Amino acid sequence: MKIMKTVKLTVLGVWGLSIVGCGAILMLLFNAINQPAIPRTIAVRGECLTTAPRDKTAITLRVTTLDKSAARSMKMATDTVAKITEFVRGLDDAEMQTTEFNSYEKTEWNRDLQKSISLGIETTIAVEVSAKSIETIEKVLNEFAGNENVFSENLRMYTSAEVLKPIMEKCLGVAVENARARANALAAGDHKRAGRILSVSYETATNNTSMYKNIAPRMMAMGAATESAMDVGGSLVSKDTDVSVSVSATFEIR
Repeated sequence: MKIMKTVKLTVLGVWGLSIVGCGAILMLLFNAINQPAIPRTIAVRGECLTTAPRDKTAITLRVTTLDKSAARSMKMATDTVAKITEFVRGLDDAEMQTTEFNSYEKTEWNRDLQKSISLGIETTIAVEVSAKSIETIEKVLNEFAGNENVFSENLRMYTSAEVLKPIMEKCLGVAVENARARANALAAGDHKRAGRILSVSYETATNNTSMYKNIAPRMMAMGAATESAMDVGGSLVSKDTDVSVSVSATFEIR
C-alpha cells in the first residue's frame, strides 16, 4: 500500500510540474505576442542657413570718477548717469540699461616708497544705450562723448530678439524638413521612407554683433570692422546677421 501511494504521489507531482511548465511557456508566448516590436529607425542631421537684418545700434557709455571720499565719488558718477538718463528719455526710440556698477579703492605702486598707495575711491557705472535709428545713437555721442569722466565704447549693430526669434523658429522648421529629406533619401535604398519623428535636438549659432572701436563725436574717428564700412554719405553699413540651425533627428522607418 505504501508503494502504491508513493507512485500515485509521484505521478501527480509530474503532472503538476507539467501543468506549471505549460503555464510558464504560455505566459512567455503571451508576453512575446503582446510586446511591441522595436521600430527600425534612422538618425540624420539637418541644417538651415539664413540671415536676419541688424535692426538696432547700441553704444556703451562708461562713467568713471575718482575722489578721496567714497560718497563724493559715487555722487559724481550717479549725477552724470542721471544726466544721461534724462537725455535718453527725451529721445523717441532709445532704450537704456545699466550694465556695470562698482566702487572700490584704487591703488598705485609707489617706487620711491616701495609700497602701494591709495589714490582714492573709483566708481564706475556703465550704461548701454540702444536704438533702432543710428542717428539717435549719434545724438547721444554728440552730447556726452568726450565729456569729463565719460568714455564711449563698443559701438555695435545687432539683431534684436523680436526680429531674430521668428526667423530662428522658421529656420528650425526648415532644418527638420531637411533632416526628413535626408532620411527619405537614405531609406529609399531599402524601398522604405521616413515616418514619424521619434526624437530631435538642435543647436543654433549667430554672429549677432558687429563691433566698432575708437568712438568719437559724430563717429569721425570710427575704425570700421572688416564686415562693415562707411558709405559715401557717412552712414554706417553692416551685413545682416548670419543664422545657423542644426538638428539631430531620429525617424521611424516605414
